[in-house]
Amino acid sequence: MLIGYARISTTDQNLDLQHDALRAAGCQKIFDDRASGARADRPGLARIFDHLRKGDTLVVWRLDRLGRSLKDLTAQVEDLKAQGVGLKSLEESIDTTHPNGELILHLFGSLASSSGHSSRSGRGRGSPRRGRGDAWVGAASG
Repeated sequence: MLIGYARISTTDQNLDLQHDALRAAGCQKIFDDRASGARADRPGLARIFDHLRKGDTLVVWRLDRLGRSLKDLTAQVEDLKAQGVGLKSLEESIDTTHPNGELILHLFGSLASSSGHSSRSGRGRGSPRRGRGDAWVGAASG
């Protein structure tokens, strides 16, 4: 069974886009949360994990709807795998029920982790030059 999960972070956001995409993907049930992804207590997500059965697939609009961080997303995926449940992300075209889906998920995770490390290590090396777009003063070249 395809089971959807949608999440919005603020009350001025709307779940319609995610619900429409999840229904179009064939989800028979959709659970949702209206809470920041940074919050650990997401009742809709907790209900999904109680509802999922071996052979089901959890479908999300985007991976960031599921995991609060790369570490959290990886833990969620491992929990799903241990239950015999697949994961499908519509925007990233990832489906762990197919042979390459898990590999692609781990590659995305590695790239995200590397990108986060690069942006953190580059902080403070320079400041934007006023009126010059993306040029940086004091940044290393080459």
